[in-house]
Amino acid sequence: MLRYTLKRLLQAIPTLLIVITLSFFLMHLAPGGPFDGERQLPPEIEANLMANYHLDEPVWKQYLNYMGNLLQGDLGPSFKYKDFSVTELVAQGFPVSLELGIWAVGLALLIGLPLGVIAALRRNSTIDYLVMGTALAGVAIPNFVIAPLLALVFGVFLGWLPVGGWNEGAWPNLVLPVVALSIQQIAYIARMMRASMIEVLGSHFIRTARAKGLAETEVIWRHAMRPAMLPVVSYLGPAIAGIITGSVVIEQIFGIPGIGRYFVQAALNRDYTLVMGTVVFYGALIVLLNLLVDLLYSALDPQIRYDD
Repeated sequence: MLRYTLKRLLQAIPTLLIVITLSFFLMHLAPGGPFDGERQLPPEIEANLMANYHLDEPVWKQYLNYMGNLLQGDLGPSFKYKDFSVTELVAQGFPVSLELGIWAVGLALLIGLPLGVIAALRRNSTIDYLVMGTALAGVAIPNFVIAPLLALVFGVFLGWLPVGGWNEGAWPNLVLPVVALSIQQIAYIARMMRASMIEVLGSHFIRTARAKGLAETEVIWRHAMRPAMLPVVSYLGPAIAGIITGSVVIEQIFGIPGIGRYFVQAALNRDYTLVMGTVVFYGALIVLLNLLVDLLYSALDPQIRYDD
């Protein structure tokens, strides 16, 4: 297991290198710069700023300088948040996005898994059609449509919940963004769980368990659930990373100071180092979560083993 883990981590290095390289040069190919704005700076001030941040050097040299600093754990200074480094901004935004993401994933699993199991057990029934139809709607409607509707109904019309702000993670401020984030995930998990459970229930070992006279609940929860959850676990790796660092629209709509909101503002402001910092962090998070998913496979399915 240790050898496999180290091998996967070593394989992740070239992947991250490609992601960082492509992101760096694509950012610099985009029109505009970090010091462009509605108010034009005097040429001498802009030249001093460019020289201070080494933006007057050739792009290839900027890339080498960035990679050298990155190897030392330095993500660089932010061009727009004057008194903050990129590391400090990521450290500020990540706990907020992490808390939001954990609640959203937990809610998605809590609702999506039972719905998928119920739909599989009531295959081709009215309940199955209702669950899958609702799930299809959840997949089709994007969260940038769901979030304003939730804010409009429960925040403006009914006045039950605040429509924005973080308030140190108080539960009234969490409800709407967590629900908006989790709806699509509930739909995906329910659909995957239904398909996987139907396949597992038709397996030989399930027929054997039923032939031995085991109760249906024991067959489902003891023998079918673990192998049926493998596709869901596989999906959760990139899904969790996407929810934690990619909840860009939700954080913008509800005014949540997470890492996704910083990423959007950095892209609009051509804050190269902040964009690169979030990309590096996001890529590393996906690699680690995918590795964790692979390791969890062996716990869920005894047939899967990673040789040392």
